[in-house]
Amino acid sequence: MTSCVVLVGAGTSACFAEQSAMPTVRDFLVAWQVENYDAAAKHTVGAGQDQVARALAGLRNQLDAASMKLALGQPVPAGKEPGKAIVKNGEEAEARFAVKIDLGENGEPWTYTGVMKLKRIKGKWKVVWDPSIIHPRLKAGQRLAVVSQAPRRSPILDATGKSLLRTVPAQVIGVVPGELADPQKTIQEMVKSLRFNGTRTLDTQRLVGRIRSAPPEKFLPLLTVEGPSTNGIGQQLSQVPGLQTKPTTAPIDPAAAPEFVGKLGPATNDRLQQVGAPYQPGDTIGVSGLQLLLQRRLAGTPTVSVIAQDAVGRSVEELRSWPGLRSEPVRTTLRGDVQRRADYALADLPYPASMAVVNPATGAVQAVANHLTNGQNKALEGRYPPGLTFGVVGAEALLNSGMTRDAETDCPASVQVGGRTFTNPGPARGKGRFDTNFIMSCVTTLAALSSRLDASALTAAAGRFGLGKDWGMSVPAFTGTMPVPRNDAEKAAMMIGEGGVEVSPLAMALAAGGVANGTWRPAFMLTNPRDAQTGITGYPLAATAVLELKYLLRRSVFRGTAKDANVGPNPVSGMTATVTTNGKTVSWFVGFRAEFAFAIAVEGKFNAAALVKRFLAPNDQIPRSSG
Repeated sequence: MTSCVVLVGAGTSACFAEQSAMPTVRDFLVAWQVENYDAAAKHTVGAGQDQVARALAGLRNQLDAASMKLALGQPVPAGKEPGKAIVKNGEEAEARFAVKIDLGENGEPWTYTGVMKLKRIKGKWKVVWDPSIIHPRLKAGQRLAVVSQAPRRSPILDATGKSLLRTVPAQVIGVVPGELADPQKTIQEMVKSLRFNGTRTLDTQRLVGRIRSAPPEKFLPLLTVEGPSTNGIGQQLSQVPGLQTKPTTAPIDPAAAPEFVGKLGPATNDRLQQVGAPYQPGDTIGVSGLQLLLQRRLAGTPTVSVIAQDAVGRSVEELRSWPGLRSEPVRTTLRGDVQRRADYALADLPYPASMAVVNPATGAVQAVANHLTNGQNKALEGRYPPGLTFGVVGAEALLNSGMTRDAETDCPASVQVGGRTFTNPGPARGKGRFDTNFIMSCVTTLAALSSRLDASALTAAAGRFGLGKDWGMSVPAFTGTMPVPRNDAEKAAMMIGEGGVEVSPLAMALAAGGVANGTWRPAFMLTNPRDAQTGITGYPLAATAVLELKYLLRRSVFRGTAKDANVGPNPVSGMTATVTTNGKTVSWFVGFRAEFAFAIAVEGKFNAAALVKRFLAPNDQIPRSSG
C-alpha cells in the first residue's frame, strides 16, 4: 500500500512508500542476539526499558546458553510455501522469528518460533513488550530454568555379577541458587578450598552458569567429595558462605583391582576434555581405568528439561525436554577369589610388583594385581624385559626345529655369539642334557643354541605366543615387542629375553597359558560389553613341542631354579628369571597350574617363585581384603 501527495502549485505529485515494520523487527533481533540488550529495549513499548533489557538478558542466563541465534521468519517444512514473516493490519503488525539455542549439552539445539506484536506510534514501529516474546508460553512473572536429571551410575561387576565397587562415606556439595548473595564469590571460594592445580581445576564460569540456570529454590548438587564432613576438605568447604554439604554414602571406591576398575572424581577441566559433553564441571565422572574408559555407558547421560517457573519457584510447565541415555553395568572376567589371592601374593613386598592371572583355555583374565605401582596398571601395561622366562618362546622354536630334551648342550661360564660375550649368572655347569641346562636357567646354553635358529624362526615363535599382536581388548594392554634381530649377537640376546624384547605380565601369563592349553588364546576382560577382539581365536602349538615344554616347565619347578614354586597338592609348572637392563632389575615367575596361568614381575632382586606359595595358599589363609 502506498500514499501519494500532490504538491500544490507545482503541478506534480510525489509518492512515498509506507514505512515498513521490517527495520524495527530486524534491529530488535540483531541487538538481542549480540547481547546489546539496552539497544534492543529502545525498540519496545509497554514496559520500562530497564525491565525489558533484564528480561532479554535473562534468557541466556536462565538457560546457561552456549549460543543463541535469531532469524526473521520461521522454519518451513519441505514442499510448503513460506508464510509472511510480518503481517500488518493497519497500525498494528505481528512478526514471527526463529529461535535456535544451544544449551551446551552436545545435543539437539532448542528451536522454536517466537512471536512479537508491533504497533506504529507517531509514525514509528515499536515492539509491544510481553514475556511471550521470550517464549510463546511464558507469562508475566515467570522465568525459565534448566533441570538436569542424571541416571544412577551403574556398577562394574566381576565374573559372578558381584560389584567391584565398595560404598564409602561421601559429601554432596551444593547450593540453593536463590539463597546466594554472590554466586561468583561462592564458587571461587569453593574451587580455592579444593586446591586444584593447573588445568585440573573446575570451570568457575560454567559452574556459575549452572547456578543461574537452575531452579532458584531447590538444592543444586555441584560435586561429590569422598570422605566424611569431618575431614580437612569437608571442614574447609563447610566454611564457604553459601555452600551446603549433605552427608551420603556412595559406591565410588574400587573394592579390588583399583588400577583396572578405576576411580571416580569431580569433572575438572582436563577431565571434561576427555569425556566431553553432556557432563558438566563438578559432575562425578570416571577419572581412571574402566570408570573413565566406559564413562558414558556406566553413567548414561542426563535428561535435560527447560521449564517455566512462577515467581515463587514452582514449576508451571515443561517447555522442552531432551531424553538422556540410561546407564548400563559393565561385566568383567575378574574372579573375586583369584583377585584376592593375587593381591595377597604381592601384599608384603618391599618392591613394586604386578601379577596377571588368566584362564588358559579361554584367555579370560581372572586377576590383575598391582603393588606399589603408583596407580599404574603394570599387570596389563608394564614393559619389562622377560629374561630367561622368554625361554618358553625360544625353547618352542628349538623344539620345532628338531631339538630334543636329551640333546647334548654346554653351559660354560661365558660364551661369544656374533662378537658379543654372554655370561652365566650362576656357575658353569659344563656339558649336559638340554633339559638339565634349561631348568637350571643357563644363559650361555640358550645364547649358544640361538645359532640353530634363523631370525624368522625366533620371531615366528614369538608370534605364535601372541607377542606384538593386536588382541582386540577394550582396555589398554601391552602385547609385547619383539624386534627383528639384525645379526647373530642380537638374536642371541633376544633368545634370553633381552636385546629389546619387552613384555607385560599379562603377555607372559598368556604365554604360559599357551603351553598349559596347547593353544595360545588372546586375552579378554569384558563380557558385557564384550571385548571386540580381532578375529584371532588362538594359535595352536605343535603337539610335540607342547609336550616337551610342559616337561621342561614342570622339571624347572620340581628340581630347577623355580623349585620354590613347588607347592601342592596340585603341581605347578613354570620358570623364574632375574634380568637387569639399564640399571633396573626385574624378577619373574611365569607358570601355570590346571585352572590358571600366571606371571609375576617384581621390580627388584627377589625370588619371585617364592610368591607362588602365597598365591596358592589354602583358602582359610587368604584374607577377604588384602594389598
